[in-house]
Amino acid sequence: MSQTPEQITKKDVTKAYLRWHFANEIPHTFERYLAPSLLYGMMPVLKKLYKNDEDRRAAYKRQLLFFNTQLTWGGGVITGLMSSMEQQRAQEIHEGKEITMVDDLMYNTKAGLMGALAGIGDAIDSGTVQYIFIAIAVPWAQQGSALGALIPFIGFALYQAILGIFFARSAFSMGRNATGLMQSSGVQTAIDTLSVLGLFMMGVLAGNYVKVSSALKFGISGREFVVQDILDKIVPGLLPLAVVMGVYWFYTKKGLKVTQALLWLTGILIVLAGIGIL
Repeated sequence: MSQTPEQITKKDVTKAYLRWHFANEIPHTFERYLAPSLLYGMMPVLKKLYKNDEDRRAAYKRQLLFFNTQLTWGGGVITGLMSSMEQQRAQEIHEGKEITMVDDLMYNTKAGLMGALAGIGDAIDSGTVQYIFIAIAVPWAQQGSALGALIPFIGFALYQAILGIFFARSAFSMGRNATGLMQSSGVQTAIDTLSVLGLFMMGVLAGNYVKVSSALKFGISGREFVVQDILDKIVPGLLPLAVVMGVYWFYTKKGLKVTQALLWLTGILIVLAGIGIL
């Protein structure tokens, strides 16, 4: 059998990412976290690169060290980057050159990226894009349509798969310069756009589905004034906005303590409703 490493193609990188994508949380271990998933994704690539059993076992061990990151932004970039670095190492071994792609360099690169990219990915995917799909589907859900459940699930799943493949292929092409991908103007523009769009969608959700109104009314000179009607003429949706901003203020002061926020909000609303303000 030839010991020459086979050329890794973008199709191989796509396959590696998709294997990582669908195995992401299945072999989750306390000691290695998501490293078994990464190794599972990388196995076809490593088999094409290392024809010698000893070299292949060493590569398996190298990719099985502790690893934990977000599915698409971290997993996509690092899957493509590791494929590129392993390809360079396999070529150096085959040609008998000095190995520059040493184990420490490869793992330190992976370790340095996995936390930073996970932070970006969690904020964009789980904190913004996911809720955009949910906000789009809420009207269907309220009408009892199955689309209300299917659209967020299918849309978000397709978005993550496509984005992960894009990052994996881009990182493979860029090699060790893949970190520049995250600093490129295109990616930064996309991040800023999604962040702004996410804020708009949160505003839409708050304005349409947070229902707070005042029951307070009073009479002057025989004329009845309804506070809610007055507020609607001045700033429609002022009370729902006040509730949302109050919860936001609580989070900024106390941290993301959701249970405490719900308890305080429920208590305050009960008191205000009891005395006839709401």
